[in-house]
Amino acid sequence: MSSALQNLSDYDKEEMPSAVDMRFGIVVSAWNKEITHKLYEGCFDTLVELGAKSENIHTVQVPGTYELPGGAKILGTKKEVDAMICIGCVIKGETSHNEYINQSVASGLVSLGLMTGVPHIFGVLTPNDEQQAKDRAGGKYGNKGVEAATTAIRMVALEKSFDTGKKKIGF
Repeated sequence: MSSALQNLSDYDKEEMPSAVDMRFGIVVSAWNKEITHKLYEGCFDTLVELGAKSENIHTVQVPGTYELPGGAKILGTKKEVDAMICIGCVIKGETSHNEYINQSVASGLVSLGLMTGVPHIFGVLTPNDEQQAKDRAGGKYGNKGVEAATTAIRMVALEKSFDTGKKKIGF
């Protein structure tokens, strides 16, 4: 659904699982930092508001959105997390570079999620211009960082709902 039809920050707090015992990794792109840092703030604040302890939220910054999968892999090997949230912003601009970056990042995060069994959340804005990015980083369409945080919590809760406590071999 288009963010023009639904605010990215809207969620029902009463329907959200508690994040009290959850651990998160957040990887943030430094490129377009005016945008990505607002997304990060929305993400972090939402995790804490929904019960996550700040000491269970591990954050690293990478140079650009293209580096999000690599940063997620590094952070995931150093810290045990239940979900990895990757935050970036690729503004279309005058060339089609955005298509290559966005596709590569999405594929990388999907691969990491499937290989590790840890959800890797695509918290990347893909706007046509800077104003669209601002509108989705705390502007008139809300904050995609909030959406990324609630998605991560829901995915961890889904995983935990199947947890029987038994050790498994393979899948």
